[in-house]
Amino acid sequence: MTNESNDISVWSSRLKAAREATGMSQRALGIAAGLDPSVASTRMNRYEVGVHAPAYSISCRLAEVLEVPVAYLYCDDDELAEFILSFHRAGTKVRREVKKLLGSAG
Repeated sequence: MTNESNDISVWSSRLKAAREATGMSQRALGIAAGLDPSVASTRMNRYEVGVHAPAYSISCRLAEVLEVPVAYLYCDDDELAEFILSFHRAGTKVRREVKKLLGSAG
């Protein structure tokens, strides 16, 4: 497997997991991200199975709709991806504490 196909696979699986966590259909997500309703379901399906990779700008729109950071979609390390998502969802106080802790860890 090439690095590019692995990158698409990681992105595709993260997209699908994030979408399923919201309970949105592929079509609903595509439309909410600004895709044409007549192709939204097909394009989202192709993204999720790794047939096509979207432009970065579309990834950003999808992440925004799913309320996940775009970095989460591209992260190839499961533990780091979960950290990115948890940090994104944490409140300001927790984020400050984590930054403080990590700043002094090195």
